[in-house]
Amino acid sequence: MSGPWLTLLWALPAVGAVVAAAVPTVARWIGLLFSVGSLAIGIALACAFEPHHGYQFIESHRWIPAFGAGYTLGLDGTGLVLALLTAVLVPVLLLAGWRDAGGEKRGSGRRAGAYVALTLAVEAGVLLSFVTTDVLLFYLVFEGMLIPLYFLIGGYGGTGSTEGERSRAAVRFLLYNLAGGLVMLAAVVGLYTVTARTPGLGGTFDLRAIAPVAAHGGLAGGQLAQNLMFLGFMFAFAVKAPLWPLHSWLPDAAVQSTPATAVLMMALVDKVGTFGMLRYCLTLFPDASARYGPWVCALAVIGIVYGAVMAIAQSDIMALIAYTSISHFGFIILGVFARTGDSQAGSVLYMVNHGVATAALFLTAGVLVARRGSRRIADFGGVWSVAPRLGAAFLVAGLATLSLPGLGPFVSELMVVVGTFQRYPVAAVIAVSALVLSALYVLWAYQRMFTGQPPATVTGTVADAGPRQLVFLAPLLAGVLVLGLYPGPVLDAVNPSVAATSSETPASHTIWSATASASGVHR
Repeated sequence: MSGPWLTLLWALPAVGAVVAAAVPTVARWIGLLFSVGSLAIGIALACAFEPHHGYQFIESHRWIPAFGAGYTLGLDGTGLVLALLTAVLVPVLLLAGWRDAGGEKRGSGRRAGAYVALTLAVEAGVLLSFVTTDVLLFYLVFEGMLIPLYFLIGGYGGTGSTEGERSRAAVRFLLYNLAGGLVMLAAVVGLYTVTARTPGLGGTFDLRAIAPVAAHGGLAGGQLAQNLMFLGFMFAFAVKAPLWPLHSWLPDAAVQSTPATAVLMMALVDKVGTFGMLRYCLTLFPDASARYGPWVCALAVIGIVYGAVMAIAQSDIMALIAYTSISHFGFIILGVFARTGDSQAGSVLYMVNHGVATAALFLTAGVLVARRGSRRIADFGGVWSVAPRLGAAFLVAGLATLSLPGLGPFVSELMVVVGTFQRYPVAAVIAVSALVLSALYVLWAYQRMFTGQPPATVTGTVADAGPRQLVFLAPLLAGVLVLGLYPGPVLDAVNPSVAATSSETPASHTIWSATASASGVHR
């Protein structure tokens, strides 16, 4: 499969953003058209992808020869599954935010074209970050996608948010991430300096050229330089992910955004952080990753427990879901830095499962909040009797969030815990204990919102899911089920790519086989 397919993958939504901004009257349909086109390219790439052949669909062009920077793209298994997640979710989010895009209903005065253009611009940035193999280009995209997301958070608020609250949340989001990016810039410059002094490299940002040298300890500069560069990259990724205690920007940004924008941020943009840990920190600085890995795992475990405890304490349903994501990101980061084959393969699968399950839960809650006009859990009650389809969607997505066997997150969480136990058994045991907390916050929220007799304020305002809601919720719920019963294709794509950064070959084939046998499913 030859041709500039990776360029088309990210350039199509970028062009769509320009067209949507230029023709705002039909911007929503333009957004759907271009995002579905990008999805079609992603599916074609997945069909042609050979898991054991390393980076594929390579594109390499000179860009800034004086600095060793090039326009270099390549796709491995991890990049493939995350690019597919992005390409699948964006059309769903455009449908979910169909009325948000109009703007006039909220009295915001924003044109539909701006909303759709900003969403497509974020999609283009996320896709490019997953397929580029040039460190400088990755950094520029890593920072550039903050701008459209800043305007989405500050310009289009969710139910109950005020302009002042949105502005504060957007500024806080931007400042945190820009601070992380500034530290990463220093590390990027340091990396170029080190490669310039390394025989055979001569100053380059090409990951494919640097990684083999770094794997054998051949980079110049000594261990101190490696440690400082690792910490620079890691700090930026920990802010983006986010990792406790650098997480505090996320709950406000998620609550003050529209549900579709919150999902775009948590399910896609934040994954660039965990993806960066796996592709850049572990690949470029393997010794430093091993040295600081136990400390990162400790912070991840704290984040797992902290996010779950804070979710239990929330009276705002959107804040509750936002804090669950902090807990889930703790599992993902724990798996990455446990550095075993199973834990890292489980982490990548977890990124996909979290994106699908969180999208389903947040968008379902967003529909309920928009119709009730309140985010407070106490303002609901008995919703099942008036909106059973929404109740069923919330229940399935909530059970997926607590990793019920048979649903997507269970397999990935099992792999992370099993893989982590091989290296850090205490961390794995503490992480598992958080499952009890997750059952508490999900089931307690469900009981308060959906069971009992509905008050007049609910029966008079909350209606069940209509055709549009079913169109964007059904694929997400189906994805949760399919990934729970048949994760094999994702793991087959991911295993060869994570084997390069783990201390052992992933045994996820064995784990999947055991899980499938218990479920009565066969490959």
